[in-house]
Amino acid sequence: MIRKASIQSFTEKINTSDSLSSILQKWFVINKRNLPWRHTNDAYKIWLSEIILQQTRVNQGLPYYLKFEENFPTIYDFAQAPEEKILRLWQGLGYYSRGRNMLKCAQQVVNEFDGQFPQDYKQIIKLKGIGDYTASAILSFAYNLPYAVVDGNVYRLLSRYYGIDTPINSTEGQKLFKAIAEEVLDTQNPGNHNQAIMEFGALHCTPKQPKCETCPLAESCEALRSNRQASLPVKSKAKPKKKRYFNYLLAVSDSGFTYVQQRTGKGIWQNLYELPLIEQEKPLDVDELYRCLEDIQTISIESQNAINKSFSVKHVLSHQEIFADFWIVAHEAIDFSRNSNIFEVRFEDLEQEYAVAVLTSKFLRHLEQK
Repeated sequence: MIRKASIQSFTEKINTSDSLSSILQKWFVINKRNLPWRHTNDAYKIWLSEIILQQTRVNQGLPYYLKFEENFPTIYDFAQAPEEKILRLWQGLGYYSRGRNMLKCAQQVVNEFDGQFPQDYKQIIKLKGIGDYTASAILSFAYNLPYAVVDGNVYRLLSRYYGIDTPINSTEGQKLFKAIAEEVLDTQNPGNHNQAIMEFGALHCTPKQPKCETCPLAESCEALRSNRQASLPVKSKAKPKKKRYFNYLLAVSDSGFTYVQQRTGKGIWQNLYELPLIEQEKPLDVDELYRCLEDIQTISIESQNAINKSFSVKHVLSHQEIFADFWIVAHEAIDFSRNSNIFEVRFEDLEQEYAVAVLTSKFLRHLEQK
């Protein structure tokens, strides 16, 4: 077991485990999934897949990849797209800043590099939304350059194989695992090596119930030897998540119009559309919501009898938990006209014409099922 490990503390084991990469690559040939981005060395399409698959499982991300590839066959098409269209196609993937950063990155590549992703690490890492992982993935998969990728699958496999309990979400851990990944990298076949180690982590050395009984690395795996598969990799405890309480208002007229607003600022769901929102520090009952609306100078409401709760949902993000209540409000009883951020749209056009935030989308799905 390696505690508070340094790369020097197990160089000898790495040097004697030259077969690690070859074993994984042989396994990969037989077991790899047939995915479209594995049949190209087009850096644009590889970049597209890598950004979409961040924080997203392959089976969820694949339809999005195909949709983006169809709408934007080249990086020139992507760079010319309106942000609104990109966010609408992105809807449901979460982490919407990825979609906005993709547009800025595509424009950088077109304007500064004639539509070709640079093959130099120092240049590609400066592109919007590209960090070490994505840079290494593009350089190794598209250009077969010797850069090791380290994602959650790689952290897990290396942590278990070498028995390392340095937290993977610590600065020390990130540097350590990157150094190990570079040491074990097959520099002659970096793209194939990187795909193999990630695929092995995704399909075989899984977070729960890894397939140790059929593992080709079983004889030299430290976690298996010490029965620590379930406790590796180690992550430091996260800070408590911030709790937020949202109250959304839906008012639909007899002629089929409703009200929406666009989120501004740099918070979650930037530039996306949603129903009018009242955020408070605690959950509200109908009386409290009515009093709150009475206090807002740009919104007026006639009676609390015009308000009825329709739907509640909890939405968990990386650093916060959102508790959302959706309220149906009689259209004739509420007036948003003094609020310049709120405007009317046809209710039936809301999701077709506007990139709506995920909570509004969930509520619309709820209404469809009623």
